[in-house]
Amino acid sequence: MLTEQRYQLILELLEKQKSITVTEVKELLDTSESTVRRDITALDKAGKLTKVFGGAIALEEQSRVTAAEPTVAQKMEVNKEEKQRIARYAAGLITDEDFVYLDAGTTTGYMLEYIPPDTHAAFVTNAVAHARRLAGMGHRVQLVGGELKGSTEAVVGNMAMKMLRVFHFTKGFFGTNGVTEEEGCTTPDANEAMVKQTAMEQCRERYVLADRTKFGQVSPVTFAAFEDVQILTEKVIETRAAR
Repeated sequence: MLTEQRYQLILELLEKQKSITVTEVKELLDTSESTVRRDITALDKAGKLTKVFGGAIALEEQSRVTAAEPTVAQKMEVNKEEKQRIARYAAGLITDEDFVYLDAGTTTGYMLEYIPPDTHAAFVTNAVAHARRLAGMGHRVQLVGGELKGSTEAVVGNMAMKMLRVFHFTKGFFGTNGVTEEEGCTTPDANEAMVKQTAMEQCRERYVLADRTKFGQVSPVTFAAFEDVQILTEKVIETRAAR
């Protein structure tokens, strides 16, 4: 198959799916992984797609900006199965030696279903519900102090930020309301954004859990640049910084 034909098929698949992996393109084109990687690199340099770890995502169209903030109850059943798959993968990254920050959110909450009951990892969270479940499972957990925000059940404010600055996390797992390459990871509330940002600064590895509905969405406040985090989504897409 000619190079231009491969390019066309890759772009057609990307237009349909919005994200692709090297493996599925390899199987579709019946070619080698190295050839697919070269094709994706060339299309990235040509500005036809965005290359990420293990594949590519479609170029962003007009981003949708929204200040709306759903409650926890409203978000619980949205893309539940996809969130659970992301959460299962994220939980699998936790080892016995880890000191983990767990951000408030529905997808981070689903991680609790997959964290091994016998793990020796320790946790800090700003989510009351997460702390209660972790403690009930017998895990070591500290709840950040501060103002409790009713809609997201997250602890926010200066007290929370001050407490977070004394910790040194090996891994942090964060929720987000929107993800774009230009605006990064965003959330509707400035106070919550500041807590997320403070916690991220204390993490050695930073993971943002985002189902497909979050891509192309922009909330009012950025808490992390796109290239500063590893994004875990349906196909475990990572940022360019993680290549």
